[in-house]
Amino acid sequence: MKRDTMGILVIDDNNTVMVNSGLAHSILVSQPLAAKWTKRISMPIPRLFMLEGAARALTCFYADTPGVGCFLIFDNEPDTALLEFFGSVDFATDIMRHLITNPFEAMTVVDSKGLVRYLSPVHEKFFNIKHLEAIGKHVTEVIENTHLHEVAISGKPEIGQLQEMHGTSRVVRRTPIFDRQARRVGAIGQVMFKGPDAIHEMSDEIGRLRKQVSFYERELSGIRNRSYGLDQIIGSSAAVKKLKADIVKVAPLDVPVLLVGESGTGKELVAHAIHLLSPRSGNPLVLVNAAAMPANLVESELFGYEAGAFTGADRKGRQGKFEAADRGTLFLDEIGDMPPDIQVKLLRVLQDGSFERVGGDRAKRSDFRLISASNRDFKSMIANGSFRLDVFYRISTITLRLPPLRDRLEDIPELAEVFLAHFAQRHGSKPKVLDPEAVLLLQSRPWPGNVRQLQHAVERAAVFCETDVIGPRDLESIQDEAAGMSGYALLVEPGEKAPQASSMQHAKDKVEAEIIQTAMQTFNGNKKKVAESLHISRSYLYKKLAQMNPAATDD
Repeated sequence: MKRDTMGILVIDDNNTVMVNSGLAHSILVSQPLAAKWTKRISMPIPRLFMLEGAARALTCFYADTPGVGCFLIFDNEPDTALLEFFGSVDFATDIMRHLITNPFEAMTVVDSKGLVRYLSPVHEKFFNIKHLEAIGKHVTEVIENTHLHEVAISGKPEIGQLQEMHGTSRVVRRTPIFDRQARRVGAIGQVMFKGPDAIHEMSDEIGRLRKQVSFYERELSGIRNRSYGLDQIIGSSAAVKKLKADIVKVAPLDVPVLLVGESGTGKELVAHAIHLLSPRSGNPLVLVNAAAMPANLVESELFGYEAGAFTGADRKGRQGKFEAADRGTLFLDEIGDMPPDIQVKLLRVLQDGSFERVGGDRAKRSDFRLISASNRDFKSMIANGSFRLDVFYRISTITLRLPPLRDRLEDIPELAEVFLAHFAQRHGSKPKVLDPEAVLLLQSRPWPGNVRQLQHAVERAAVFCETDVIGPRDLESIQDEAAGMSGYALLVEPGEKAPQASSMQHAKDKVEAEIIQTAMQTFNGNKKKVAESLHISRSYLYKKLAQMNPAATDD
């Protein structure tokens, strides 16, 4: 007996079946359809839907006229994906309309003979063809330089092909279409990109994004290496233990702190540690290098400015560092280099937190905790009038003195181990180690550049060392530096007189200058890379370059 594959059910408002034939004879089909008809007011019936609950899956088309409903029923074929799509998605026709008319999805359809069966309105407009005029023509008569008919014959797709049309280039995709029996029935063509320029732009954008990712990965690695917590202050000497204990005592107190010590002793690390251990740690720590700011911009950088305050000013004005540090911490590095006229204005801010923007007449307030730092001799500066005594009292409620590396030589092995580990992590290599003789050599130096100089020396040795163990020969550079110290002894033998402060400062400056000159040559004058390699801020680099040669700071 032949199985019914179709059926029809017609029912009126009184739920009286007027016509039922084929598949509709089964109550498993007619009853659920009648129930849908009864509930049509509260639950509208879609035009196309899948009927479940019957012996097999059925597809139903629904149409109605006043008082009468008609259901056309079809037995599903093995490939029901398309019917299921239309039956389950009530906006399926909108999706198809989008695919057909969207400029980036629109298609040209040819049959197995290469005759155009469909040309989207977008393509009709592009080729200046009247609506439906292309139907039935061979695709080569409609589209120049096309290979769509060849794809329909070969069954092999062509993706990302360049095609010249109407004097313009387009990157196209040609896809063969097969029926359920895997026979070639035609092909469709779509535009992927407007032209090779679009691909180049996308390639450039991808390249730019990759560079950004690489940059942020390096930055993230740097952040991880500079967590600025108390544990980032490396050392187990008595001097370091005392410094850490003082930080723990001072951090919770909302009072100004002055950090004094030679260059390279880690004042910024200490400032971050104090901030992170303070009640203000949830708010920003704003860093200001007083020595790096141009004299004519110090005031606007610190206090901000109103719109139109000066030529080149932002039309909306700009907040200064004091405002940015509100409810947080302000770290004024190199405060000893602050111009005297700015010291006067700083005094008022330190007294009650009030200030005025440049070009403004309205008082503003900022609640911040001040941490200052300097390697200068405040006693002599106050004596010669270059630094105000009243400002000094305001910034030095608590003073922490950071020990130079020569006073904690026992920390060198631990410091060197950390530097080598971080160096290896940044460059994806195996960490190198120092042999005992190399450690003794490092501990025999007074390190006028302190921890920063040690780090540079250790990393430089790691670069040129051919083995996994760094020996004294790999540290020849620090011995060369010692030889070029203009006669100042870097070693203090028993019974010898220790170098005076002035000679030690001269030695330190000379070492730093030589290190910076070497790095400037290595990186061809790229100041950003020089600062990164030496682990110093660019502002500090500019300051040192200005001291070495005023013209060196010109880009």
